[in-house]
Amino acid sequence: MNRTLIAHRVREQLEQFSGIVSPRFSKPRAKFVTQMLYGLQAKQDVKLSSIARALGEDIQPKKTEERLSHHLAVPGLAQTINEQIVKHAAARVKQDTLIVVDPTDVRKTHARHMPYLATVRDGSTGEFVPGYWACVAVACEVGRRRMTPLQMRLWSAEAPDFQSENTQLLQIIDTIRTATGNRGVYVMDRGADRMKLFSPLLARGLRFIVRLVGDRHLQYRNRLVSAAQIAADCPTIYTESLIRQDAQGEHRLLLHYGFRPVHLPGHTEPLYLVVVRGLGQAPMMLLTNVALHRSRKSLWFVVQGYLSRWLVEEAIRFIKQSYHLEDLRVLNYERLRNLVALVLAAAYFAAVWMGESLKLAVLTTRITQVAKRLFGVPDFHYYALADGLATLLSRLGRCRPRSASPPHSSDCQLALSFADL
Repeated sequence: MNRTLIAHRVREQLEQFSGIVSPRFSKPRAKFVTQMLYGLQAKQDVKLSSIARALGEDIQPKKTEERLSHHLAVPGLAQTINEQIVKHAAARVKQDTLIVVDPTDVRKTHARHMPYLATVRDGSTGEFVPGYWACVAVACEVGRRRMTPLQMRLWSAEAPDFQSENTQLLQIIDTIRTATGNRGVYVMDRGADRMKLFSPLLARGLRFIVRLVGDRHLQYRNRLVSAAQIAADCPTIYTESLIRQDAQGEHRLLLHYGFRPVHLPGHTEPLYLVVVRGLGQAPMMLLTNVALHRSRKSLWFVVQGYLSRWLVEEAIRFIKQSYHLEDLRVLNYERLRNLVALVLAAAYFAAVWMGESLKLAVLTTRITQVAKRLFGVPDFHYYALADGLATLLSRLGRCRPRSASPPHSSDCQLALSFADL
């Protein structure tokens, strides 16, 4: 197989994709988006110096870096990219597709002069370190690991335009629902256990599954009762077994689950407190407005829906690690936000666009089929795909315009086998 030819075809796909991401942009700005995506894929690095070297222009790399930095400061670029990504992805969001909204952190432990550095809690270590908050939203189907990136935004609590984390999360949700309507089920962890999120979600008519902290009070049988007390008295008559995989091997878990109909104080919308035992000492409590029909199937959908959120955490690691997101070094807040949006576009190109364009032929190795395996799953195929794209594009040596046609070959099928890379 002529891998140089395939690299040219991949670059053509990248140029087509950049036209989707940058609609109605001027030619210089559209060229900038294409080059940024090319450099991010070829070097798997967010540093502008690395991207400039990947472009291989006939000028000093410093001049290329200065031009990229100039375009990166365009106000509103991040919003446009996020809107275009979710618009393209909207067809993948069906009525019961999970939309996982997961805040994360970008730690900058050794940074001193980056703008509006805030204090964030490192999700891996629990330490409080300098950095930025971010949020990733991805779509996936229940119990599956194939994901579609929808949104990724960065913010600082120290920035002048910052209002609140609730405002940031609702802006992300509103951008998604504008493109997808009210399709999908929004899944969030305990950090979303807030009335300032529950009330807007209900007002917008969105379905959700949110894990409760435990100290929330709910209206149950005309009384205001703590969720923990309701969970303690809830019969869990249904049972399901799962396999837990970790460094010590595989362990079988037996989950028992049930539910109680409840209301939020001040709201009349019917809600359900789903109680799951078997994952820890305390029962897991999920608040949802997904209709339950007193059937195992509808109840298990809610339980699986939340458990699938843990599978999608691998998607966040993929985006952070494959593009070295925490190596951001630009010294302007607008550039920071725009660069994070371009990383989202690069991840979408690798995870979704190439899969569509190549009819999944690129995924010929290491596609892990996961059935009811929730913990410690091995690296999935997105890492191999991103590495393969970097290997191919690095063969071109530079980002030439589309007019530079690849050599003719009878093997023009866009088929990538990572066994050949």
